[in-house]
Amino acid sequence: MDKIEGGVLDGLAVNALNLTLTRSTIRMLHTSTWTADKVNKVHDLVICLTGRAEYEVAGETFEMKPGRAMLIPAGERFIGRSTSDELYTGVAQHFRAEVFGRMDLFEQMDCRLWVDFPRWEMIAPLARHYRETAPLSSTTFAQHHIFMVLLIEFVEAAFIRWRPQQDVAVNNPDSLSLSVMVAASQIAADPLSPDTVDRVLGSIPYNQDYFRREFKKQVGLTPPKYQEFKRMERAMALLASGQTVKQASAFVGYDDSYYFSRMFKRYIGVSPAGYKMLNKRHQEGAFPRREEDGMAVFPLLRQAE
Repeated sequence: MDKIEGGVLDGLAVNALNLTLTRSTIRMLHTSTWTADKVNKVHDLVICLTGRAEYEVAGETFEMKPGRAMLIPAGERFIGRSTSDELYTGVAQHFRAEVFGRMDLFEQMDCRLWVDFPRWEMIAPLARHYRETAPLSSTTFAQHHIFMVLLIEFVEAAFIRWRPQQDVAVNNPDSLSLSVMVAASQIAADPLSPDTVDRVLGSIPYNQDYFRREFKKQVGLTPPKYQEFKRMERAMALLASGQTVKQASAFVGYDDSYYFSRMFKRYIGVSPAGYKMLNKRHQEGAFPRREEDGMAVFPLLRQAE
């Protein structure tokens, strides 16, 4: 059975991240003689489409090739040169990504400077479209949203860990919100381990009772119930893929499939069997009249506490 992973930014509220494209997209088109040696004031995400080049960034030397992306952090000197006779092409986008409008996203995490996109067959057409449609001297609404997809793909592949929260300024409300975001992301990434909540909260530099109240205020559920909800989301994916209720129950850690069914209905709003039926109906296109878009939106209800 395939492992289902949680997203790095799963705990990030929609309005918590401010993304700014600080200049028009650079349509890279470099010959074999191209070289560069510079420092950017903002972050730069580079995606290679054709050709090859060698970069030195932050003391690390690596090769750029098709399907590979690189982050050049703000203020970091980089040296680059083409290493092939084929044209070195791609996109380079200067940007800022700030959490709550004040804290740089990449200062809150440790991540690799370069990655090979795991889903390059999906990302490649999007990156080419992004390059081909980029205005020469401006940024657009569409560019902003396409770049957000590319950036999230990079973050998901490059992420190593959230930086320890013990050193945050506990009297800063933005730091508290960031700690909630980090905790929610860590729980969402590993909801199947029984010690996840204790391990995550053990690294938080706040009073436990106070932090649990703030977590519930911002996320809508307490940390343990948020973990259980994320387990149910994993179960939804398994049920939609054709697994039986008993198989899904065992995978997400329930020995008793009847108890699992009760918890699933409590969090999702429909029984596992009912969810399988609704999902099958959606796949077959058999929708009753007046059902918006032909598909129910889950969860149907929120856990009452």
